Amino acid sequence: MSGVTFDAGGLIALDRDHRRVIALLARADEIGARITIPATAWAQAIRVPAKQARLSRLVRQPTSRVVPLDASDATHVGVLLAASRTTDITDAHVVVCARRHGEPIVTSDPDDLKLLDPSAVLIVL
Repeated sequence: MSGVTFDAGGLIALDRDHRRVIALLARADEIGARITIPATAWAQAIRVPAKQARLSRLVRQPTSRVVPLDASDATHVGVLLAASRTTDITDAHVVVCARRHGEPIVTSDPDDLKLLDPSAVLIVL
């Protein structure tokens, strides 16, 4: 595993102390795997940073990267939404980020992601 991409559901699961996410992140830390966090998913998960210590620690890890929705990614997101005839910008941004690095997606909502990319590798919580 070179890394994983989190969607909002995966981040929320971490915030709620989901044991499978904790184990996954411990393993990722052991091997130095990259943690990709699309900024759109981050925005959905973070609400009260002072009370969300697990999430705050995650983004401070040296192997974590919050990926902005820049013009290039926004274009890829738009094309993906048109091709899939869906409308969720966050899910599409997650798929774009995961594809870029060839990473599985940590999610609690596999159905919407599969609509966007039937070949996506998902770690379902």
